[in-house]
Amino acid sequence: MRTYPGNSGAQRGMALLSSLLLLMVITLMALAMFKGTGTQEKIAGNLREKDRALHSAESAQQYGEWWLLQGSNVAVGPVTCNPGDVEVAVNSNSTIGQICAIGQTVQAMFGATNYLDPNNWTARIEYQPQGMVFSGHGANNDIAYARTPAFFVSDLGLAADGAGEAYQIAAYGYGGSLSSVAIVESVYEVQQGVVNRGGL
Repeated sequence: MRTYPGNSGAQRGMALLSSLLLLMVITLMALAMFKGTGTQEKIAGNLREKDRALHSAESAQQYGEWWLLQGSNVAVGPVTCNPGDVEVAVNSNSTIGQICAIGQTVQAMFGATNYLDPNNWTARIEYQPQGMVFSGHGANNDIAYARTPAFFVSDLGLAADGAGEAYQIAAYGYGGSLSSVAIVESVYEVQQGVVNRGGL
């Protein structure tokens, strides 16, 4: 049998070169994918911590709203709050706390921008919800929060509808680290006695 010399010898290295280029492109794509996955995990972790901080702050805020309606807390009336007035509500049935006088909102007490940092809240009511574990105080599988949430109540004067007294309730809460913090604020109206809402 007779063989003819052809061009096949010139193309032998081309398949190897193509395979190496394809392998390099696939490797670069895989590296980019892993980098993107790591970034997505960080974003998801940050969102989870921010959500936990918001949950903690809302819990303290709702407790503050509940606290206003308990016993004679509103009847005692507002007092002049001083920096350093830190009170701890040890359980969900506690009536410990104070209402700061008109004009002593959280922004007025701690500054227009300083109130955004809870470390500046030198007057506050700390509240630990049931089942909330803080760093170093839980079992191995407990999700710990960095700090106890707290709230601040101030009298805003007569409500816009004239039927009751308006109060500002500002609260903060932390997630699992001190860098994940949320601050929430609400205006709550408390009415005394019977209110005529019209009707029959």
